[in-house]
Amino acid sequence: MNDLNHIAFIMDGNGRWGLKKQRDRNYGHLEGVKTVKKIVESAIKFNVPIITFYVFSTENWRRPKSEINYLFKLISVYFNKEIKNIIKNNIKVVISGRLKNLSGKIKKIFNKAKEETKKNNKLVINLAINYGSKLEIIDAVKKINRKSMEITEENINKNLYNNLSFPDILVRTGGQKRLSNFMLWQLEYTEIFFSDKLWPDFTNNDLKKIINKYHKIKRNFGGI
Repeated sequence: MNDLNHIAFIMDGNGRWGLKKQRDRNYGHLEGVKTVKKIVESAIKFNVPIITFYVFSTENWRRPKSEINYLFKLISVYFNKEIKNIIKNNIKVVISGRLKNLSGKIKKIFNKAKEETKKNNKLVINLAINYGSKLEIIDAVKKINRKSMEITEENINKNLYNNLSFPDILVRTGGQKRLSNFMLWQLEYTEIFFSDKLWPDFTNNDLKKIINKYHKIKRNFGGI
């Protein structure tokens, strides 16, 4: 049985789900938060040490300003409501992305969450926010140069936004089969599962089925 240390999620389909329900895209994002909470509960149940959610990409700034503002409002509300439960459940929150480009209010919320959960060790939730994989690699190389270190694979690994184990599983919902500039360096041997379900429809049972399939895969990592 394969070890399972890290599952990453590209949570696609929230906006389409809202429109499908004859509401607006923001309604889909609201329902998507409920799925995030369910998946966190499942990760704890299945003893998965790390989960990553692709929350907001560097390309998402191209969306309508009203939708962007709503997304960050949802993030603020989520942390204000859930931080006590996060701490209670021994969950550690880390953030991946260029946070310097975010508003002072959002940065304050994230810094508070990271500080208050930094000693927790039951589950790590890595939130990829204002994240782009190409920029992450560029930023890692810049850090290496500032430290006068040699540019090696090991040093790039150490200087990514968070020095976490690479994902064993990537789940992308929404029916699209692409990586969308997400963890391109880290996904070298990740098992990728595409789901036609829109993110708000993705269930704990869907995740369980994916984990069961993963455990049956023969992983060679370039060998035989």
